[in-house]
Amino acid sequence: MNLNKSDLQKEITYKTSRSGGKGGQNVNKVSSKVELLFNVDSSVLFTEEEKLLLKDKLQNRFNKGGFVQVICDEERSQYLNKEKAIERLILLLTRALQKPNVRKPTKVSKAAKVARLDDKKKHSARKENRKVDFD
Repeated sequence: MNLNKSDLQKEITYKTSRSGGKGGQNVNKVSSKVELLFNVDSSVLFTEEEKLLLKDKLQNRFNKGGFVQVICDEERSQYLNKEKAIERLILLLTRALQKPNVRKPTKVSKAAKVARLDDKKKHSARKENRKVDFD
């Protein structure tokens, strides 16, 4: 699934607040911290199967209201924080939708088995030669 920023932005809501950290006097005046909220249930971008997969994989990212929450307050500007938050959400959603590859069980080759048994025989013979006979 290829996620578009423009498609996602239609379904995202933002909350802004004043952020701590660098920024000098600007920190006290400007709401640069961004809290991105995305509702998986009401999204039209995903099928029901994908929604179930997202709910399962991102269950620890949901807040009490049932929204996926991404918080960003790294930059001094609200716009840059919004951009970073969207990128993080896209990364989060694409990783959650990836299905792991099915492991194909492999067998040990006949040559490897023979080599292992041969090695065991040599090791056993070496140990046997070290024994001292007390008769």
